[in-house]
Amino acid sequence: MGTPALAAHILERLIAASGANLRVAGVVTRPDQPRGRRLKIEPSEVGAVAARHAIPTLKPLKIRTPEFLAELNAFEPDLLVVVAYGRILPQSILEVPKIAPMNVHASLLPKCRGAAPIEGAILAGESETGVTIMRIIEQMDAGPTYLHRAIPIAADDTQGTLKEKLAELGAQALLEAIKLLIRGELKETPQDDALATYTSQIEKKDAVIDWSNPAELIERMTRAYDPWPVARTTLDGEEVLIWRAAIENEGASIEASGTIVSVKPNPIVQCGTGRLRLIEVQAPGRKRMPAADFFRGKRIRIGARLGT
Repeated sequence: MGTPALAAHILERLIAASGANLRVAGVVTRPDQPRGRRLKIEPSEVGAVAARHAIPTLKPLKIRTPEFLAELNAFEPDLLVVVAYGRILPQSILEVPKIAPMNVHASLLPKCRGAAPIEGAILAGESETGVTIMRIIEQMDAGPTYLHRAIPIAADDTQGTLKEKLAELGAQALLEAIKLLIRGELKETPQDDALATYTSQIEKKDAVIDWSNPAELIERMTRAYDPWPVARTTLDGEEVLIWRAAIENEGASIEASGTIVSVKPNPIVQCGTGRLRLIEVQAPGRKRMPAADFFRGKRIRIGARLGT
């Protein structure tokens, strides 16, 4: 059960590993949706992989129905593997697999439970993240864990680059867990709920920059929200997307937050504490471009303000 690209990569790896002890009996993903500029109805990334490999696929609008439960039971699964499916599963579904409902979660649980663990780890300034293979229970991401696998978060990692790394790490960890399960060596470890942190579903409004925040946090926003929803601000009443930025350590200022304190060679913005150098930006409907070129084209002067 899964939906986005991260889940699709793991499905591909499961299919590639199929053999005497492993077979993907079926796939569950979200319904086809309009995508792209032409809003053409297309399957999810997981749905596309399943179709390419001719795997039976369910795309229910609702999962809390007797009809869907019957269809799921018809697969007679030993394992229910869930990766970023996007819905909370009721106990009736968790009881379908003969052995266990298993989840690949993109954080080192109990840190970053919830819907946005990758964004959450970057925003929190964590030095590392990883994946956790766990048994699903009705409480969100609170089930006992099977495996943890960690990787460092690079200084230039974005949501996009980290998702690619964690997709492969998650596939490796899942296959390792299944091998241990087949050998009867897979063990559960309860989570320490006292150490739990939580993340929420990301919305576009979360990406609006508050320039009174520290420069370090705003820089992390530009990476956590790349490629979506993209950190954003306003300039002269028009929205500007901030794709790349860097902390500027030189100089101190008493200017108000959001003030442009320098324009050459790159625009520098005063934050609540510290300053941020803008490297790459985008105006609505335009291509991404160097921030210096954008500000020069707009004839923005020192003293101009970003944000409202």
